[in-house]
Amino acid sequence: MAELILEAEVRRDIGKRAKNVRHEGKIPGIYYSHGRQPIPLSVDERKLRPLVYTSETHIVDLRLAGETENYRCILKDVQFDPVSDNIIHFDLLGIRADEEITIEVPIVLVGTPTGVKAGGILQHSLHRIRISCLPKNIPQHIEVNVEGLEIGDSVHAGSLEHENFRILANDEATVAAVVPPTLVKEEAAPEAVEGAAVEGEEIKEPEVVGKGKKAEEEETEE
Repeated sequence: MAELILEAEVRRDIGKRAKNVRHEGKIPGIYYSHGRQPIPLSVDERKLRPLVYTSETHIVDLRLAGETENYRCILKDVQFDPVSDNIIHFDLLGIRADEEITIEVPIVLVGTPTGVKAGGILQHSLHRIRISCLPKNIPQHIEVNVEGLEIGDSVHAGSLEHENFRILANDEATVAAVVPPTLVKEEAAPEAVEGAAVEGEEIKEPEVVGKGKKAEEEETEE
């Protein structure tokens, strides 16, 4: 398991609104751990990005300005603005070497399925999976070899190979499958029919609907 150093500052002025912190190019966050008081933080947005925008799982070596003690933790939660999709808050969970934690790790598909070579389509349905293990056993990702999949074959969570950690997902959850190309075309056909204009009918411009990740409420600690 790779470790990533994250330098942060303690937000001692709790009355300062989180919005003001973001205007300074920093992201407000919180560190919490069993048996310890939560520590409000602020991190330069550029330093936080490698931890958030990655396909790997990392142990975080948190280093606070002006303190000699380092904190080992994991990124537990990230909140995004629903319009801009920018990071607006993050949670770090402290970990202990002798205590199991629950965490989501990425699933990486390896190889080209036999069924794809025969004209099938590979569908990757489950991109992350929840596991429980000791911190030292957290995998950066879980590799799933799909080379042997024929058209109509699939891989489920219950069949994943793993050591030193427990998979918490439903055994029947589909990780990946190779489907016939005709199935994909049939699924797309109704949309094409719905979207087709009736002859002689005026074509109207579609409405634009904004989208983004679900936003959490603004911090109330201040």
